[in-house]
Amino acid sequence: MASIPRRVGVTVPFTGVPLHEHRAWYEDVAALGYTDVWSAETNTADGFTPIALAAAWAPTLRTGIAITPVFTRGPALLAQTAAAMADAAPGRFALGIGASSRAIVERWNGLPFATPYARTRDVLRFLRRAFAGEKVSERFETFSVQGFRLGVVPDEPPPVLVAALRPRMLRLAGEEGDGAIVNWLSADDVTRVAPHVGEKEIVARVFVVPSDDFDEVRAVGVRSITNYLTVEAYARFHEWLGRGPALTPMWEAWAAGDRARAVELVPDEVIDELFVWGSSDELRAKVDRYVANGVTTTAPVIMASGQRLRDTLEVLAPGTVRP
Repeated sequence: MASIPRRVGVTVPFTGVPLHEHRAWYEDVAALGYTDVWSAETNTADGFTPIALAAAWAPTLRTGIAITPVFTRGPALLAQTAAAMADAAPGRFALGIGASSRAIVERWNGLPFATPYARTRDVLRFLRRAFAGEKVSERFETFSVQGFRLGVVPDEPPPVLVAALRPRMLRLAGEEGDGAIVNWLSADDVTRVAPHVGEKEIVARVFVVPSDDFDEVRAVGVRSITNYLTVEAYARFHEWLGRGPALTPMWEAWAAGDRARAVELVPDEVIDELFVWGSSDELRAKVDRYVANGVTTTAPVIMASGQRLRDTLEVLAPGTVRP
């Protein structure tokens, strides 16, 4: 991974900060030496609005979305939106795409969640052609496009990274994408994931709970783990990583509808592995372990607000200039 530059990002928007108040936060992030801000797209802000604001308010930052689902926007609309971001922030925008989950695609958006690997591959291939200014008329495996051409072709096409968990999608990210976006893994897990991507960028969303009180960390962690690791894609991912025996009791309780029991059955060792927590020195050292094992861009999710959030931003910053 030596050929890929190290980038230090953070996930936005920040907890407890309305979007219209983010300008000063973005300016502080840039002054602290961060290179990137990365958004997500679940059930809060959409993925593009927070980073569009960042592109305007803090133009030294690269912006990225990790990720936009390939099902919830049509291919042409996704190409238009990404091209507009690339036009607004030339050379400073990266597009992350991925399958997302059945809950987001089907239950929330009323769309079929079918053949997620093929859909992701097809959207990636379509975007490459659209960003090159081609007129696209093709029947892909999962959708058809007839006669679409971008009206404004970005001078610098944005890199397209693929959200990936297991080998097949990781290889797609490395072979056809510009890299991978990874999520819900430990620093040690990176050594298993990274070789499938090869010499491409790997962006990791790392969950940071700035506390040295494990009871507090557990209270935060169990809710997130039961919400996410019970999703089929993440469950299969952690089986592949070897956590099946540790997580099976939780999965069984969840499947039986006993949510309270499932929370109780989240193992302490899994929380310790998947969350960055501890003293300030430990926070930074644990994030750095992801980099040592193959991550090129860190985008921590700081699970705090107010002064604790601000203090953690300083702890995890490259440390060049303090505002």
